[in-house]
Amino acid sequence: MSEERIDFVVFGASGFTGQFVVEELARIADGENNLTWGVAGRSMAKLQEVLKNASSRTGKNLESIPIFIADVSSESSIADMCRQVKVVLNCVGPYRFYGDQLVKACIENGAHHLDISGEPQFLERMQLLYHGNAKKSNVYVVGACGFDSVPSDMGVTFMKKQFDGELNAVEFYVNIINGSSGTAVNTGTLESAVYGFHHSSELKSLRKSLFPTPLPRSPHKIKKRSLVFYNNDVNKWCLPFPGSDKSIIHRSVRYNYENKKQRPIQVNGYFCRPGFCEMILLIIFGIIFGIMAKFSFTRSLLLKFPSFFSAGTFKKGGPSLKQIEESSFTINLFGEGYSKKLDDPDQPHEETPDRRIVVKVSGPDAGYIATPICMVQCALTLLREKDKLPSGGGVYTTSAAFQDTSLIERLTKHNVKFELVKIEDIK
Repeated sequence: MSEERIDFVVFGASGFTGQFVVEELARIADGENNLTWGVAGRSMAKLQEVLKNASSRTGKNLESIPIFIADVSSESSIADMCRQVKVVLNCVGPYRFYGDQLVKACIENGAHHLDISGEPQFLERMQLLYHGNAKKSNVYVVGACGFDSVPSDMGVTFMKKQFDGELNAVEFYVNIINGSSGTAVNTGTLESAVYGFHHSSELKSLRKSLFPTPLPRSPHKIKKRSLVFYNNDVNKWCLPFPGSDKSIIHRSVRYNYENKKQRPIQVNGYFCRPGFCEMILLIIFGIIFGIMAKFSFTRSLLLKFPSFFSAGTFKKGGPSLKQIEESSFTINLFGEGYSKKLDDPDQPHEETPDRRIVVKVSGPDAGYIATPICMVQCALTLLREKDKLPSGGGVYTTSAAFQDTSLIERLTKHNVKFELVKIEDIK
């Protein structure tokens, strides 16, 4: 790549999440050895306003930050942008509508691409369509570099590094902690979820093409849970986690089996809340969401009146700064495995798992503080430690790309913390 390129550009910098990524870059850039970066989007006025606001909130002088006018509907504009940067931080969603064009432009013009997508179909389609071309161009395309799904995906990686033996199964429990001001989520997240659910039936055929051969199965199955259950380890009511994390971890597991001869790990994820009634309300919303997302008319109503149909959870304009500052997250990961490691990952363990490990990942607000931290640290890791990534480029999950780098240490330093809670024998 040309030395004339700047290091990063935040594409979609004037979007709700993009503006927080800009702020995070502004905060850390001075301490990163002359890091150069810019912002990109469709409106010069909006991008100038984002830089002005970021300067006000961070106390940094951003007058010299370059601005690129680029739009995914204009191939020439995004190609021109990609030719001038080393890494594109793509914050424009839903990615199923706007992501494909930019990934293609990055590969064709020699820019690495990171996104914060939580859309399994988009992420897996990018791997199917572009992995080969990305390798030919020596370009890295790394998906889901935000709260979806760095803490859980890298959490499993962290767990494996702490575990002396072979993991068999991991359960992760996501807990979002809100402050006294309550919570809200920007409607962009809802829009991605709505269209993801509507097209979920297409995932099966996509995965058959992407993963034609099944992974070997463990004779010791991961624990089956009911739809709603109380978990004494986290002291919360739990239900299956609806996010993309499980599918992304599965892709990381497959990568490690196929490329590093590591035993496949079974994974399940759950969402936690303190009250049973709250869980019932979530299930009711899930039913309403599922019905409305299925049909065109009701889908448009859901997206037009998100606050009404979600009882205020999804709002145009997202949460207030106070709500963001008061929010945090914890992900507890519980793993079971074998103290003895077999040479052949296809050879089943005859004995039952005899060792248990607990890991905790925690941090500030998941969507608008932790996500920018994760994205920026992934970008810095790619820029500074490219020699530790899989050789020759390609389309990867965060764990597949960054498991041999210092990403976990970087994140912990920036308040997304990975901690070993305990390792114990199973009696």
